[in-house]
Order: sequence, then C-alpha cells, then structure tokens
Amino acid sequence: MIITIDGPVATGKSTIAKRLAESLGFIYFDTGAMYRAIAYGVLKNAVDLDDDTALKAFLDDFVFNIKVRHRKKIYCANGEDVTEEIRAQAVTHLVSQVAAKPLVRDKLVAIQRELAVGVNAVFEGRDMGTVVFPDADLKIFLEGGIEIRAQRRLDQLIKERPEEAKDLTLGDMMKEITERDDFDSSREISPLRKAEDAFGVDTSDLSIDEVVFQIFECKDQAKTKHTSPEEEAENRK
Repeated sequence: MIITIDGPVATGKSTIAKRLAESLGFIYFDTGAMYRAIAYGVLKNAVDLDDDTALKAFLDDFVFNIKVRHRKKIYCANGEDVTEEIRAQAVTHLVSQVAAKPLVRDKLVAIQRELAVGVNAVFEGRDMGTVVFPDADLKIFLEGGIEIRAQRRLDQLIKERPEEAKDLTLGDMMKEITERDDFDSSREISPLRKAEDAFGVDTSDLSIDEVVFQIFECKDQAKTKHTSPEEEAENRK
C-alpha cells in the first residue's frame, strides 16, 4: 500500500508522515530530503543550474542512500552523511529552484518509484499524489495558515540551527514561505497542487495526533470508496 502526503512548506508533512508510518508499521520516505541532498551537492560543487550539461554530469555521478542508525534515518549523498547539512538555510533557499529542473525531477522520480516496489510506505513531498504515484491507495494534502506555518518553521530553525535563526523575524519567515509557495505552485514541472482524489487536512489548529487520526478516517473512507458492493457484503458477514 502506498500513501502519499503532499502540501506546502511547514504544514507538518515530515512529522505527520513519520508518525503515520510508525502507527501503520510502514516505511517512511522524506522525498524532500532527496531534493535537499542534490541542492547541497550543487552548492558544494558550484554547479551552474542553468548549464544542463554540467547539471547532467553532476546528476550522473550523484548517488543517494538512506541508512538507519539507532532507529534514525541517515541521508547520504555520494557516501557523505548530509543529514544535518541539508537543513541549512542556504539549502532551503535553493531547493525549490533545484526541484524545478526537469533533469533533477526525472532522476529522483525514478528513484522514488523504485523505492516503492513491493513495500507498504508513506511518501511525503510536493508531487507524490499528482506525478510520482498517481495511483496511490491514499492521497493526503496538508494545508495551513501562513502565519502559523511561518511560526512553526521559525521555531524549528531556532531549535535546530540557532545561529542561522538569530536575526530572523516572523515577518521574514512569512515572506520566505510565501515566495516558496508561489514558486512551487507556479513552476512548469510538477507544480504543487492538490490531486483531485486527495483528502485535504488543515493542520493549523490540530496536534500531530489529531492530524494522524483524521488521516486514519480518510483511510477508512478511501477503503469504503474502493470496495465493491460484493466485497462490502462479504465484509459484513
């Protein structure tokens, strides 16, 4: 079974997808980490995003791996542990531009589909339900108010990278998130949008557990929706 969770910045996608996967005993994949790993590599190697030849050469040599150490996921790019580095603000500022490149998306979509073969998994990202897994068993689209999302992201940055956050204000974060939302929603390749058959969940005023509970309700609705009358009769026996 494949469950997709999409949505804009700071709606709680990663935390909720992880909690949902744990509750179901599924594998969890943070596809944003893959794009961040490439963005980190582009910065580290000074790759010109407007030079398709240089970008393709970089991608041809790019190897992404996920390891588990003490029950924690470790993200590796070309053998380097980049778990912490990919959360830096410099990477955050670049990742939307990286993700808009067709060469990047083609490479990572192929990897994501390979990871989904024969497993029960929750995939979290921007275009999981619309492009990567259009036939997913359950699609969720998370939403939330801009001020609440900005405060969440600012709080997270203060906690995890205080040096980078010390001069940032809520207004700065609202501006950054709004610009990224606009960019992600208007790009030509795999824009951020809610799939027609996705369930929308507004996380603004809900706890993580409350959101997960709503997703379980959506899961039950999706199961009922895809169950034939004959199967429903058999299930009632």
